[in-house]
Amino acid sequence: MESILQAEAQAKAKYNADKLAKRLRHAVGDAIDHFGMIEQGDRVMVCLSGGKDSYTMLDILLSLQKSAPIDFSIIAVNLDQKQPGFPEEILPTYLEKLGIEYRIVEEDTYSIVKRVVPEGKTTCGLCSRLRRGILYRVAGEVGATKIALGHHRDDVLETLFLNMFYGGKLKAMPPKLVSDDGRNIVIRPLIYCREKDIVRYSEIRQFPIIPCNLCGSQANLQREVVGDMLRDWDRRFPGRLETMFRALCNVAPSHLADPKLFGFKNLTTQETPYADGDIAFDHEPIETEVPATALRTISILDKRELNRCAS
Repeated sequence: MESILQAEAQAKAKYNADKLAKRLRHAVGDAIDHFGMIEQGDRVMVCLSGGKDSYTMLDILLSLQKSAPIDFSIIAVNLDQKQPGFPEEILPTYLEKLGIEYRIVEEDTYSIVKRVVPEGKTTCGLCSRLRRGILYRVAGEVGATKIALGHHRDDVLETLFLNMFYGGKLKAMPPKLVSDDGRNIVIRPLIYCREKDIVRYSEIRQFPIIPCNLCGSQANLQREVVGDMLRDWDRRFPGRLETMFRALCNVAPSHLADPKLFGFKNLTTQETPYADGDIAFDHEPIETEVPATALRTISILDKRELNRCAS
């Protein structure tokens, strides 16, 4: 009897793992398709930090690469920032087993950050700027046409609230952008993926996670505080994060207050209704559940027209 129960539990675990992998694969495929992230002949530089997000991104992209209708190559790049105790053998060993092209870049940004940033202050800003500049340079050296970063949906929402709370700006993380030096295109293939799915996937896949001791161990970071807030909302109000993310994909500039985005000064009346006009004093219906269409996904193999961001 015990062996039967164990077999049933294993079968259920495999079913759930396969279902999760399919969901993540489809979400990444959707993002690639909707935002034109990867094109024929691209050489994608996957930035691998050793964390759950970048491992998942590399794993899913390698899976899609095998069956995609286009040809693209992948090179994994890790930046060894010379943090004390950094296990530098883990990533080369992992990547060698995968048999993929990779490059380990050694730059002592840790010493720079520790020298410049006062004790007790957040190191993330300077660290990320140094890391970004190095990765842009390496992208040119390896001939990459796209730089893939492992930010997911929850990172995007955290950034939205951070900018609102502390920066006075309605701004998040774009799925695709041109780098500030104008020479690189940066993509975020995990932008449709939930962090809790990535956490579970990395546990199932047993990635050799490397903790970030330079910035991740700092207490009371603003991003951590906002992240805790979002996770609390997700527990108490299921579906709220999905709805907020859909809002980022369904922006109405005429109903905000930025004159650079909408010509408020030039508004005039006309005989026919405006296509995107205000309904004035009527109450707009508020959806309390995420529509089924918003949860549908397609893979990079499926070329059906489906707008995931449609409201």
